Amino acid sequence: MQAAVTVTPSRIPELLLGLATVRPVFIWGAPGIGKSSLVRAFAESLGLECVSLLGTQLAPEDLIGVPQIRDGRSVFCPPEAIARDEPYCLFLDELNAATPDVQKAFYSLILDRRIGNYELPEGSIVIGAGNRATDNALARPIASALVNRLAHVHLRASPADWLRWAAGAGIHPWIQDHLTDRPDHLWSKPPKTEEPFSTPRSWHMLSDALHSFGPTLDEETLKVLAHGTLTPAHAVAFCGYAKIVRSRFGLDAILKGDARWPHRIEDRDLLYYLAESFRGRLAKDLPASKEHASPSVRQTAYRAKSLLVQLAEISVEVAQTVIADDTDGNPLLPAWFLVEAARDMPRLVEARR
Repeated sequence: MQAAVTVTPSRIPELLLGLATVRPVFIWGAPGIGKSSLVRAFAESLGLECVSLLGTQLAPEDLIGVPQIRDGRSVFCPPEAIARDEPYCLFLDELNAATPDVQKAFYSLILDRRIGNYELPEGSIVIGAGNRATDNALARPIASALVNRLAHVHLRASPADWLRWAAGAGIHPWIQDHLTDRPDHLWSKPPKTEEPFSTPRSWHMLSDALHSFGPTLDEETLKVLAHGTLTPAHAVAFCGYAKIVRSRFGLDAILKGDARWPHRIEDRDLLYYLAESFRGRLAKDLPASKEHASPSVRQTAYRAKSLLVQLAEISVEVAQTVIADDTDGNPLLPAWFLVEAARDMPRLVEARR
């Protein structure tokens, strides 16, 4: 299922209130971005119990029920989890990961709101959710007849939404501060290999681990925790940030001249993190045209070139990351600054090529 339009988590309650109360809804999205928790929170807001059925753990008979003989006729008795007297939210999680037979068993619940002779109580709602085939997750095609009877909502991760939630959810302050500076690290595309990757869920897992180990957490254990939950590059960046918090180093102090770039081999992850932060600061502060640069901005550019020289003396490779193109091959820093960098630091610019 391709997404023509995506929405952020903050839009979900409003959309479900208008859609799920009149038609069954299917929420598409990558793993770990909060689909299940959003559905449960929505059901709670309506005062409905949320009954979750996990498609990957069901057999058709788990839904249809088992037959009993009544007055000489067989009657299928739906399971107690479904057959309720009061209205509720039926959440079909990982619906598109279920086998075709299980998906067929869901048809009557989704289309007719009934199983056998049992009909969902008036006021009940039906919501499904699942990952996309492009997420390298278990996903099977949904029959067109079923697709056409569901309203589809495509969810994307939103750093702003997640950080607002995190502020009141006890997420570790290191994670809140780091993702405030690096919101692009909240989520990364699931890799094709079996390795951890960053999602709102994995950052929450890391937060729980940090709280569990407490302030005595040592550097090596932090690396194990970060690399066990996050995309490798994000884990390195977070460990670098944590080292900054625990040490005297900080980008502002370096920019002011109160501290120098860390130069020890064991601080290389910290150096990479500071260089990446330096790159982001320059991209934010330097205007596209030098003509629009104020005297203070020109002073910033002059100081930046001096710091690049100092950084290159420690590691040309790390310094090169500051002026490198973005992931699409486009320059991140203004052309006029790169021209001046090429004039003052030809060795660094040659390494960039």
